Amino acid sequence: MGNQNSKVALGILAGAAAGALVGILFAPDNGKETRKKIKTKSSDAAESLKGKFSDLVDSVTAKLKGAKEEAENLAEEGKSKANQLKGEIRNSLS
Repeated sequence: MGNQNSKVALGILAGAAAGALVGILFAPDNGKETRKKIKTKSSDAAESLKGKFSDLVDSVTAKLKGAKEEAENLAEEGKSKANQLKGEIRNSLS
């Protein structure tokens, strides 16, 4: 589900950047001003996208780390239960 959310977020950002670009292209400025605005907006959009991507990577990394720790805890708990059952079985057979 998180992967789909990230695709939606990236799609929204791309759409916003495209909308800003179209708005600049149709603005009544001369070519030099339009190119300057496109460069500025492109840089702003790229920085925003980098920030969002970095946040997404951090979030996914944190979730994976949490899942790994939980899996390790469950595995340790399972080993402990298995050893406990082995002991109980040995005691009941003796």
